[in-house]
Amino acid sequence: MKILPMILISTSLWAGIQGGNVDYKAGETVMKGYLVYDDAFTGKRPCVLVVHEWWGHNAYARSRADQLAKMGYLALAVDMYGEGKTADHPETAGQFAGAVMSNFPEAKSRFEAALNLLKSHPMADADHTAAIGYCFGGGVVLEMAKSGVDLDAVASFHGSLTQINHPKPNTIQTEILVCNGADDKFIPQEAIDGFKKEMESAGIKFQFINYPGAVHSFTNPDANQFGEKFGLPLAYNKEADEASWKAMSEMLKRVFAQ
Repeated sequence: MKILPMILISTSLWAGIQGGNVDYKAGETVMKGYLVYDDAFTGKRPCVLVVHEWWGHNAYARSRADQLAKMGYLALAVDMYGEGKTADHPETAGQFAGAVMSNFPEAKSRFEAALNLLKSHPMADADHTAAIGYCFGGGVVLEMAKSGVDLDAVASFHGSLTQINHPKPNTIQTEILVCNGADDKFIPQEAIDGFKKEMESAGIKFQFINYPGAVHSFTNPDANQFGEKFGLPLAYNKEADEASWKAMSEMLKRVFAQ
């Protein structure tokens, strides 16, 4: 697997968030990510990948990377579609997401290319890594953990619970957090039950949190706009957003201290 040299466009010349857009390569596909850290912190820092919703690598994914940087982490908002492709319609988004996850080895290659890039950064504490994801990205990080990618923790926000990889008992050390909307019409109870059963059978340390009243995409302030535009059951929920971020923050702080 080849990785192109990092091409960074600084977001700040003096202080605060440093870094910016970065090109890297998975196989022959150029991926367009966003790698940032906050220079208010000194020394090497834990690494966190951010995997985008099915809309693709966009401003929302980058804003989450910025938040992580301000917490003292080295963060990379990844590109799972290649060439920085984004969708402006659910049909296109579904096609992009489906194409990636229908070829899991390729999806894993793209994820690992991003992880390797992040770990190779001079600011990286490469022994401490995690990934978070939203919607499509939530499903991605869960499957990466279950496939054995070396991560200390993953957090899924309103993510897919589709079962692709089935880990053998006591083989996965990654801690898993799933933040789910209790009223999310895209995540049926059967999927939740199946996910919990598999986690328990595999001996994986996990926490599954259902947020009452929250529907799909509850962390994204633009969810209402998308829901109204396309007639989808999407809505932002400030309380669930803040509570789920807090749960993730506490998990990362705990696992990175080990």
